[in-house]
Amino acid sequence: MATRNLSEFDSSSLHDVAALRFDIVVSRWNEQVTDKLLEGAVECLKSQGVPQEQIRVFPVPGSFELVYAAARLMKGGPAARPADAIIALGCVVRGGTPHFDYVCQGVTRGLSELNARGEVPVIFGLLTTDDMQQSLDRAGGIYGNKGVEAAYTAMEMAQLSRQL
Repeated sequence: MATRNLSEFDSSSLHDVAALRFDIVVSRWNEQVTDKLLEGAVECLKSQGVPQEQIRVFPVPGSFELVYAAARLMKGGPAARPADAIIALGCVVRGGTPHFDYVCQGVTRGLSELNARGEVPVIFGLLTTDDMQQSLDRAGGIYGNKGVEAAYTAMEMAQLSRQL
């Protein structure tokens, strides 16, 4: 379990990110959390010099739909070519049924399989928490913003992808 703000990072390893393009797929379920994750991701990218026009956002109904949208975007989506990295943002809060487990496993497996293709980095920004407070703590609260972490990871992986 996180015990400190994990959203602080050293951006000195990032270079030439202003030329990169990023797609963000974000779940509308638990919007009080996912809106904050999205805001953190976009602000992080822009703070490193990525122009707004190189950041595209695609809302989906729930976290399970992140996989489908990321897979379509990996093929280029509405653009001629895919983005340099895809960020998937969502929030699943444990309830009283096994639904939590199925959704979390499905999204994790789906995004992992997309990453294993090695075409475009797909960044896992899915919060899987026991209660809403844990989610809020990780969406701009005491443990930082997982959206910021996902954006930073996307920039690093996009750079790595260009090097490989």
